[in-house]
Amino acid sequence: MRLTREKVIRLSHQITDVLVSSDDVEFVEDRDTIRQQIVQILTATLKEEEKADAEVRKRITSQKKEILEGSEEWDVLYRKYYADELRRMGIAAAPDDRRDRRP
Repeated sequence: MRLTREKVIRLSHQITDVLVSSDDVEFVEDRDTIRQQIVQILTATLKEEEKADAEVRKRITSQKKEILEGSEEWDVLYRKYYADELRRMGIAAAPDDRRDRRP
């Protein structure tokens, strides 16, 4: 996972704080239950992202031609294959969300 557990927990607190301060959100459960659910969602999403990253890297290394990581060609393929993988997973990336996602 690219974020430590501490960072995920910190994010969950920040998200919960934003939700609590919003007049548009009404809590049915207590605040800590909501925060714990946010942690679970973030953790699951990060694991899916790791799987997508691994699949993209595997796909690039399986090319007949050796493509060096960090090269312009590798970066282009990574972004293309990553977007494909997100679509396959049902997570369509918005055009402005196609930032370089390599570690």
